[in-house]
Amino acid sequence: MMYFARWKTVAILLVCLVGVLVSLPNLLPRSAFPGWMPVRQIALGLDLRGGSYLLLEVDTSVLLRERLEGLVESTRRGMTQANPRIAYTGLSAQPDQRRMSLRVTDSAQRDAAARIVRELANSVNVGGGAQAPDIDVTVAPDGLLTATVTEAGLRAKATGAVEQSIEIVRRRIDETGVVDALIARQGQNRILVQLPGVEDPGRIKELLGRTARMTFHLVDDTANLQAATPPPGVLFLPGEQTGERYAVRRRVEVDGANLTDARASQDTRTGEWVVNFTFDSVGTRRFSEITRANVGRPFAIVLDEKVITAPNIREAITGGRGQISGNFTVRTANDLAVLLRAGALPAPLTVVEERSVGPELGADAIRAGMISLAVGTAFVFLYMGFAYGLFGWFANVALAVNVILMIAFLSLLEATLTLPGIAGIVLTLGTALDANILINERIREEVKVGRTPISALEAGYTKASGTILDSNLTNLIAMACLYAFGSGPVKGFAVTVAIGTIVQMWTATVLTRLMVVWWYRATKPRELPVIERPGLSLLQRLARPLFRICPDVTKIRFMRGALIGLAVSAVLSTASLIGAFYPGLEKGIDFKGGVLMEVRTQGPADLNVLRSATGSLGLGDVGLQQFGDDSTLLVRLPAPEDEAQTQAVVSRVRTALEQASPGLRIMRVEAVGNRVSDELFMGGMMALGLSLIAMLIYIWVRFEWQFGVAAIITLILDTTKTIGFMVLFQVEFNLTTIAGILTVIGFSANDKVVVFDRMRENLRKFKTMPLQDLVDLSINETLNRSLGTSMTLLLSALPLALFGGDTLAGFAWVMVFGIVVSASSSVFIAAPIVLYTGRGTLRRGEADPVAPKGQTAIR
Repeated sequence: MMYFARWKTVAILLVCLVGVLVSLPNLLPRSAFPGWMPVRQIALGLDLRGGSYLLLEVDTSVLLRERLEGLVESTRRGMTQANPRIAYTGLSAQPDQRRMSLRVTDSAQRDAAARIVRELANSVNVGGGAQAPDIDVTVAPDGLLTATVTEAGLRAKATGAVEQSIEIVRRRIDETGVVDALIARQGQNRILVQLPGVEDPGRIKELLGRTARMTFHLVDDTANLQAATPPPGVLFLPGEQTGERYAVRRRVEVDGANLTDARASQDTRTGEWVVNFTFDSVGTRRFSEITRANVGRPFAIVLDEKVITAPNIREAITGGRGQISGNFTVRTANDLAVLLRAGALPAPLTVVEERSVGPELGADAIRAGMISLAVGTAFVFLYMGFAYGLFGWFANVALAVNVILMIAFLSLLEATLTLPGIAGIVLTLGTALDANILINERIREEVKVGRTPISALEAGYTKASGTILDSNLTNLIAMACLYAFGSGPVKGFAVTVAIGTIVQMWTATVLTRLMVVWWYRATKPRELPVIERPGLSLLQRLARPLFRICPDVTKIRFMRGALIGLAVSAVLSTASLIGAFYPGLEKGIDFKGGVLMEVRTQGPADLNVLRSATGSLGLGDVGLQQFGDDSTLLVRLPAPEDEAQTQAVVSRVRTALEQASPGLRIMRVEAVGNRVSDELFMGGMMALGLSLIAMLIYIWVRFEWQFGVAAIITLILDTTKTIGFMVLFQVEFNLTTIAGILTVIGFSANDKVVVFDRMRENLRKFKTMPLQDLVDLSINETLNRSLGTSMTLLLSALPLALFGGDTLAGFAWVMVFGIVVSASSSVFIAAPIVLYTGRGTLRRGEADPVAPKGQTAIR
């Protein structure tokens, strides 16, 4: 309705005002506001402000091994202390089978042995509040007793370890002084760590890579250190010095978990750096008992399965204090103290993915993003104003409010803005005007058929609303799939575009309608300024459209070229599929794994010297190429087979490059393990596949099945041709370009929905018109809308390609190509498929065409 109640007007203006107020704090730093003020701001991602991103994986195999080894030791003591003593053989742990086994030699003692082992079980939650033992104990007729760790037991152990590890990681990072670090769980056994402002996370990785489990063991003086295997209940552990070996008892006499403090200091007698530690009451009592009972015996301090020191106990130590000495420097002593204070990790952590960006590169990214945003905004604003006149300028005001509200929503969510997020805002400029173009084209059509101004406005907004909803929901489906299966910054892109899509539906259908109502009430026009008129003043001409992409009434016989369009599309898509396998897509580091480093030398880079430096490391095929100017290089390395070695490879390459070119700066580091790259690739493919299926279902439900089939076939063909473009121009296939392809799919479905909606409308309107004429008529009627939306998207995507920097160039060019392909496929692929599949169902008989009022039938 072209009427707004006063309360509704106030509510709309209040939403806009709140959006402005929520967005304003982003113009000032957080320190500018008092601490008591609840200010919410958008945070800059690591790719914009610099920093490091680490993805750590908890090694759950260690948890299983420790559980089984604990069972072995407890079983050995239980069998020995039983009365009578239980005879057994072959007590051992088999981690590959998740079990411990032994053979009870006396059949009469089997039940007693099983009872002893069952008492070693821990209760775990199996869902619904029910509890169950974490081991399953069975006894075979031949006396073989097995204790198998259950799935629930292993899952509970892993969950507890990850939660404990997150807290320990947080404490360790806090001790280093890093501000605003983000530590969060990701998936079942991974931990995400973001470190703003940390360019080289080397020390952090060293701290996080150490389990730092300190235990105290008695040394077994009777064991033969030259033996290949230790006796039962004994471990052979290395010492600090090369060749040192100790035989220590497996039993942990005092656990480092009982430490309350650890500080680095210098020994007053020798001047060497040591670490002083203090026990809690339990540790103090236990330490006192052990030292009192074992005076004169060596007592080993073990850290991460290495003996730091093994001094003789001279006297009972009752004060709960001790000292660790070794070949410490001030840094290593402080690091060890940090590790001990933070606590031991329950299992080792491996860095399976690393991305580091220097602040200089982040500043470049911000500059490139802002330039793209400014240029795209200017292009889109001018196009809308000149193409649609006054109503186009109303749309521009709504677009500005749309951006403000989008920023406000992101602020309330305290979202992190990344470079792909900026790309999402830029693309929203183009997609947000699609609804306004639909409305303006509808209003123009109603005026052309002779409706009064108020009637044309009402019909324009009412008839366009259903199409707007359908077309935007397809885009939301694509973004939902991208968010569900994307990773890192790509999720931010999906959130940004999704919020922009939802907000633009409101601004286009509500806010612009309010502005039009105000204008109409103030001017009471006899006609709407939607059609060109000669002989007007400059101001009057600016209020009307200055140009049209194509004439209002066109009679192009598109379906005469239906077979040619389908044949050409089939050939191009087939060639694209062949190219995807041979020569193949240029997979980025996200999908093939490996190490990527962007480095910048002080002067022009000497490629021969740097190639020689990296080639001598024996790390496989190390690729160096210029990236942008002659002082910036990309260094690519294959991923090591052992993911745990990835960080060592990065450190070796970094050292070699810095030695070969003094003053060289590492601008960016990305390291992705093989398993992570496989997971990212599968996630990207799942996002593509599910988005196509979801759109098929949606269009099938909203329209007839012929439209659903036409849409899905066309979307697949559009996707394959986009992949062919990437193969032809060697555009890197990575998570960012997956986002571009999904955005293309969303726009392509959007464009098809608009044409399908007009076909459906005309099927009801012209019940006897031949289907081929009806399809041509529907395409001609929506031609200006399709080309107009494509133009706004191109005007927003081109600045990204030209000014968005190398990081977004591939994404933007994929968008540009996809927009062109999608616009043409609506006419030459989707429409012909509807024509050929619908001849026997959408139109059961052919008759003379009936032309709409004021037009001549297309023949």
